[in-house]
Amino acid sequence: MIEARGLSHTYRPGDPPALDGIDLILQAGEAAALMGETGAGKSTLAQILAGLLRPTRGQVLWEGRSGLESPSGPAPGRPLVGYLFQRPEHQLFEATVWEDVAFGPRRLGLSPEAVAARVHEALTLVGLDPEAMRRRSPLTLSGGEQRLAALAGLLALRPRFLILDEPAAGLDAAGTSRLRDLLARLHGAGVGLLVITHSLEDAARWAHRLLVLHQGRLVCDQPMSQALQDPDELARWGVRPPVTVELARRLRAGGLPLSPGVWDLEDLASEMARLFAPGGAGGPEAPGAG
Repeated sequence: MIEARGLSHTYRPGDPPALDGIDLILQAGEAAALMGETGAGKSTLAQILAGLLRPTRGQVLWEGRSGLESPSGPAPGRPLVGYLFQRPEHQLFEATVWEDVAFGPRRLGLSPEAVAARVHEALTLVGLDPEAMRRRSPLTLSGGEQRLAALAGLLALRPRFLILDEPAAGLDAAGTSRLRDLLARLHGAGVGLLVITHSLEDAARWAHRLLVLHQGRLVCDQPMSQALQDPDELARWGVRPPVTVELARRLRAGGLPLSPGVWDLEDLASEMARLFAPGGAGGPEAPGAG
């Protein structure tokens, strides 16, 4: 879907590179989390992959082409890549939220009925009341609601691949949970995802691949399940593993035979119940159990 070849980027002459020699392939329909310390180059890489920023060196190919537009024009109603900025207010500009979400579908030449259906669907997906959004100005929304409205504008276009820069910023616990469920549903529907996040615990719930940048270099590109098995390595690159991953690692080091896929509290509780049930590896009938 998206291929980066030798990407490097420097914002000003003499500055250290924001990106330094990135090679990366993102497959259609996959779900990947992009992590790293502040200033590691995450937003720079995301904007280059979305076609919004031209790299200083290197090349990006979208479905094997050097441009996002297909030779015969974009497929009606199905753009290739959608991008959510870290600052959602940069994407909101119409008088009402409804009109803002409708802007993209109208640009695709859809009928008024089709535009209305897409706007209603997208606003419902992100948890905003479509009827209320007919009258609400984007300027009256909270920061979290602005982020959801900007995301709805992307979903109304039905892109094949979404690149989201910190989509959970500004959301409360309920909004974060709703976003997590939405990402899982989008992935299940075949939409590709690359999401910048600082929460590995959230990312592990829906992402199958972990990418980590450190000082402009790609230092980790692994299946999520594999990356979670080495929390020390993640911490080395400024990525804090979930507390339950560290706890599970220490329990294994103490001799408790936990399954390798344990990373959240629910998994850990299930494993402990299994191990300490009668006859389990850690239960009262196990040899040497005390």
